[in-house]
Amino acid sequence: MSRPAWTAENIPDQRGRTAVVTGANTGTGFEAARILAGRGAAVVLACRNPAKAADAADRIRAAVPGSTVTTLRLDLASQASVREAAEEVRAEHGRIDLLVNNAGMLGSRERTVTEDGFEATFATNHLGAFAFTGLVLDRLLPVPGSRVVTVSSIVHRGATLDFDDLQTRAKYRRDAVYGASKLANLMFTYELQRQLAASGARTVALAAHPGMSRTEFTRDLSPANRFLFDPRIKLLTGWILQDRAIGALGMVRAAVDPEARGGECYGPPGRAQLTGHPVRVESSATSHDAGAQGRLWRESERLTGVSYPLTRIEA
Repeated sequence: MSRPAWTAENIPDQRGRTAVVTGANTGTGFEAARILAGRGAAVVLACRNPAKAADAADRIRAAVPGSTVTTLRLDLASQASVREAAEEVRAEHGRIDLLVNNAGMLGSRERTVTEDGFEATFATNHLGAFAFTGLVLDRLLPVPGSRVVTVSSIVHRGATLDFDDLQTRAKYRRDAVYGASKLANLMFTYELQRQLAASGARTVALAAHPGMSRTEFTRDLSPANRFLFDPRIKLLTGWILQDRAIGALGMVRAAVDPEARGGECYGPPGRAQLTGHPVRVESSATSHDAGAQGRLWRESERLTGVSYPLTRIEA
């Protein structure tokens, strides 16, 4: 007999817990923040645009009277902003229970470079999350039950990382670069979990993906693809697209389900993993390449200058 669908009703009481959600002003990130606030968590909306973050905070407070919602300016494409945001959140919060690395970008059709000289999609989706997590991790490590959840995508399947050209200077294709960054999210999660477990930390790392959800992320798609995500035709596309509130449940389940374990990934069920309430899912074989995970970690440390406060116990 199959188990009932996992919904927001399954979320344990989150009162007394602090959750930092990046990219929480729109889409599944907003929904995750709203859901967590509804269960009593104090939620920090870490977003690039302060005005949009403030508006999102107001909308959550209106939907969840009495909720504790604050904002934090965080531009993951800028290593300077990442460091400023990390210092601010550390100053304001002595403990963090949940860090949800949700923010991401699809990128432009032409290759763009950040102020740090990194390709923009890889910088935002992976390097920014890697650096921010490392800089605030000491606020999670002493906290029982603390978790780092990083949001990937089903497009990581078939993606590869070219370690000789992580900045895609030689060959840039937007979709391929995005897929590679989402593969990096998974490799980061699995290597972080390995290091957390080896150091005996209380914190665990998990991954999630929202399947195919209708969000503002589609603004970067072609007009034809944007049309498919239009809610006005949801009766026709409901079998491959779902509302963002359901898409958000994967990252929420990874963050709060007492049965979830470090190193797991949550997303919609089925072979395609497009729609549905979250279950534990398997990511690609490439994402589980331990050698590539370690290599990506070392390269990320070198590029960002961020080392994690973990004591490695070698076998």
